[in-house]
Amino acid sequence: MRNQSILYEVSHRTTYRYSIPVSFSHHLMHLSPRPSPHQTCHRTALIVLPTPTHHACGFDYFGNPVSFITLQDQHKQLILNAKSVIEVQPAPVPEPALTEQWDRIYPQLFHDTSDAGLEAIQFAFETPKTRANEAIRAYALACFPPGRPVLAGVLDLTQRIHRDFKFDPTATTVSTPVETVFQARRGVCQDFAHLQLACLRSLRLPARYVSGYLLTRPPEGKEKLVGADASHAWLSVWCPGHGWVDIDPTNDMLVSFEHLTVAWGRDYGDVSPVNGAIFGGGAHTVDVAVDVTRVDGAN
Repeated sequence: MRNQSILYEVSHRTTYRYSIPVSFSHHLMHLSPRPSPHQTCHRTALIVLPTPTHHACGFDYFGNPVSFITLQDQHKQLILNAKSVIEVQPAPVPEPALTEQWDRIYPQLFHDTSDAGLEAIQFAFETPKTRANEAIRAYALACFPPGRPVLAGVLDLTQRIHRDFKFDPTATTVSTPVETVFQARRGVCQDFAHLQLACLRSLRLPARYVSGYLLTRPPEGKEKLVGADASHAWLSVWCPGHGWVDIDPTNDMLVSFEHLTVAWGRDYGDVSPVNGAIFGGGAHTVDVAVDVTRVDGAN
C-alpha cells in the first residue's frame, strides 16, 4: 500500500439539546481536516442548524482550520454536521534503530534555530493535561536507557502502555488528570495519548497531540452501524532528520492510511472539536455520530 492512496468520506454530526432556550452562543470548532504531506482534504463543509448569525473560517496558532459561529436567535437545539472528503497516503516510517539517540535530541534542539527546530521545541514541555510526576517519569525512563534510538524507545513505551492499561470508556472524563489515569491503569484514547505525551515530555522529547478519526470495522458477519464510529486521538513524535512520526498507543501501532487527521496541538485543549460559550440553555445533552467510509465501499 506504500504507493497507494485511499479516499474517505467522513460525517461528524453533533447535536446539542437544551432544557431551556439558549439566547446567545458563540462557538469555535476544529471539525475541518487539516492538509499535510500525506493527507489531502478535497472538500469539506459545515452545516449548522439553526442558521448562525455569523459564520467565519480561519486558522489557529498551530495551522489547524477552524470555524467560528455566532447564534443570536433563541434555540433549544443546535446541530453541527461536518462533512469531508479526504485522501490519505501512508507515511514513510524510519527504521527505529537508525533514529537519533533520545538523550541527544533536546540538547541539540535547544540550540536549533531552524523553522523545524523552533516548531518542535514548543512540544517538549508539559501542559496542564500532560503533567508528569516522578512515577510517570520513572515509567517512561524504563523504555529509554542512555543512548537508545528515540523511535525504538517510543515503540517500546507504546507497547507497554497498551499492555498495562485497559480501554474503559466509563473510567474517565475529558477533565480527568493524567496522574489519575496512570494510577487507575484505564481510560480511553485521549487519556492514553496524554499519558504518553506526559512520559515523553518528562524526558524533554517533543511530541504533539493529534485528533482525528480511525476507520473501524464491524464484527465478522455484521454490518457496520451508521454513526458508530468515533473521534480518535494519538500522538506524533519528533525524530530529527525524519520529521514527525505518528504513534497510536490505544492500538499499539504506527499510524497508517486508516487514520485521518483533523488537528494537532499540545493537548486536547488546543484541538477540542467544539468549544465556546452560551447564555441560557439550562441542562443539556450531547449526541455525537461519526461515520468514516471508504469511497470504494470497502470496510
